[in-house]
Amino acid sequence: MQPAFEAEFVAGLKEIFEERIVFNRLIGLRIDAVAAEGVSGHLPMRHELIGHYAHQRLHGGVISAGLDAMGGLAVMAAIGARHLDEPPAQRLQRFGKLGTIDLRIDYLRPAVGERFALHAEVLRLGSRVATTRMELRGAQDRLFATGAAAYIVS
Repeated sequence: MQPAFEAEFVAGLKEIFEERIVFNRLIGLRIDAVAAEGVSGHLPMRHELIGHYAHQRLHGGVISAGLDAMGGLAVMAAIGARHLDEPPAQRLQRFGKLGTIDLRIDYLRPAVGERFALHAEVLRLGSRVATTRMELRGAQDRLFATGAAAYIVS
């Protein structure tokens, strides 16, 4: 079990993820928890995110983008945990080269609801590539979509 991150590191991750990544801000993606073992967040449903007007479903592109973003955040947390010997500001600088190189999303059922929970964890963090697994859930913990991705880390 990894020790908890410093408040400065978590605040820096939130600022990057929720504010500097403008698309995340646009869709309303928010971080709920950051740990070396995984990250969680949420996405409130808004009219602008509807993908099917007649059924009020969350747009598939928003689902994909949200899961991809959470996978990237999980990699950021894993890298941060790997380098706990460095000050938080130095660890936050390590994310400049992070990018998605492969993404697979499985849409299991229409995502309908008022709020969606997202979770991601790193399966493997290598020196060049990290692999992740992600989930999007709704009310009563109903699973709407899963994802798997690979990210370049160096």
